[in-house]
Amino acid sequence: MASDGHTSSTQSGFFSNSGELGGAQPQFTEICTALYERELLLIAHKGPSNVSILRRRLAGLPHHIRSVARYLIDNTSPLDIDPHNGSWFIKQPGKCPGHSQPIDKKHQWYGQYADYGLVIPICITTLEGMHIELDSIDSVNHATHTLHTNKHGWFSFDGEMAHSEAETRQHKAGLGMTGLGTTGLGTSSVTDAITVLKRQLLKPTTAIMASACSGHMWRHKSKGAPRALSLREMRLSTHINWKNFTLKG
Repeated sequence: MASDGHTSSTQSGFFSNSGELGGAQPQFTEICTALYERELLLIAHKGPSNVSILRRRLAGLPHHIRSVARYLIDNTSPLDIDPHNGSWFIKQPGKCPGHSQPIDKKHQWYGQYADYGLVIPICITTLEGMHIELDSIDSVNHATHTLHTNKHGWFSFDGEMAHSEAETRQHKAGLGMTGLGTTGLGTSSVTDAITVLKRQLLKPTTAIMASACSGHMWRHKSKGAPRALSLREMRLSTHINWKNFTLKG
């Protein structure tokens, strides 16, 4: 019985540490519950096998979940929220935005704005269709016009993959990375279970970033059901500068 009381107290503390939210408290609790359930299910099926990493990831969940929930409730993005599923929502366009962006536009934009920590969109093409994922830059080489993203690896400023998977793993090892994102969260996602045919770096726009945040997916001839973003991507979505998508305000 003492154990049950402790559990109840812990859960109450987790959801009640948001007095500043006032009347939004029920919505905050609903979002936290959805995020917690989704991330624990992801960890159970695709979590790290290293016990130390797993413990750190679990220990950080309350902080990350509360942070995302607060942002969803009080944000300035053009997106709506779905409290029941703890996710972003906006009407899905008929086709994947940005997959045919001009190369010179991308090269010019990344040449000017690529910087450590910038949240950027990656178009993923698989056998089943296309979707856009959020990632973040952890290294930029202006001499070679390339950048490295935390999950998807090296890209040239024109959007194409610039290095092999082996070189990407070597780069991560050199940085002492263990597969964790810049937010301290794992990088598992839908792409872990599906063969990726192509990864393409996109220049961020409102339509592209909105589709990435909302988990929009496109089959070859129709729209697909939206994917659920991992907590890592949800955390990245809270760092998007919707004014101009740069780090310069």
